[in-house]
Amino acid sequence: MAVNLHEQYAKKIQNEYRVQSLVMGRLNNEYSFSGVKTVKITTPLTVPYNDYNRGSSANRFGTPQEMQDRVQELTMTQDKSFSLTIDKGNQSDQQGIKAGAKMLRLQINEQGVPMIDRYIFTKLGEDAGTVAVSASLTKENICETISTATAAMDDEEVPSDGRTLFISAQAYKNLRLSDEFIGVEALGKKSLSKGEVGEYDGMAVIKVPSRRFPSGLQFLIVHKAAATAPHKINDAKVHIDPPGISGNLLEGRDYYDCFIFAPKAVGVYSCFTGRTKNAAPAINATSGALTAGGTGAVYYYTVDGSYPRYSNTVMSGTSPA
Repeated sequence: MAVNLHEQYAKKIQNEYRVQSLVMGRLNNEYSFSGVKTVKITTPLTVPYNDYNRGSSANRFGTPQEMQDRVQELTMTQDKSFSLTIDKGNQSDQQGIKAGAKMLRLQINEQGVPMIDRYIFTKLGEDAGTVAVSASLTKENICETISTATAAMDDEEVPSDGRTLFISAQAYKNLRLSDEFIGVEALGKKSLSKGEVGEYDGMAVIKVPSRRFPSGLQFLIVHKAAATAPHKINDAKVHIDPPGISGNLLEGRDYYDCFIFAPKAVGVYSCFTGRTKNAAPAINATSGALTAGGTGAVYYYTVDGSYPRYSNTVMSGTSPA
């Protein structure tokens, strides 16, 4: 007999991910991947203004240009699963502590949610529109470093409403000692989503354990509209006494991904420590020769005008052309 918990308890399982995850529910959910693996997002490209020419005998508004667009393809890549058995004899000998549904919830909370969060935070951190590198973050400089990030986003006209500051537990130690940080107690909130510890510069502050952040990432500022994390399948089943097994067989599958929208990439800012940042390479306009930006660097480029970091037509090289 098989009990499909995805059918009977779908809302409960989905809620487990939302409640335990530190990032789900804080990103863009306007795009649906239902029934498809790839979603194409088309962004119309505007043009700069001209000086109106009152004396022209032709078009005084300037030469008409056909409006172009840029397409970004988002293709799902993460398809993970697990299979776990609970022998009926072990269940009996251990006084029934390994009940199927209870163990399924444990599996999701201890393995599934951290795995998905880490993937999402890694994608956001590595593919952020701005990736900053700091020598170290201390209680003396952490507020200035975060404020530098918010100022950069302000200059790019990223709306202040809808930003979230995700911060490593180590960096949070320094932030909470600052006068600028408003803690949960001061906010007087009775109930906060998991991980939310306060507010800084109008942003909700989410403290993230080290196992869910990639190495070196100290903080992320993410505007909700700038990225999406579709979770197409979060399926879970308990098979009772399936063929060949006396007991329960637990199976689960998660089909998910994370994407930053190229036109809104400035809405994601990450800060790492323990890394070095190469200088930008220079391309000779006449010869096309590439001046290396750093030793051993790999260069990514496109020939269709799309931004390499978010393009499906990206190419790479390791040496000047």
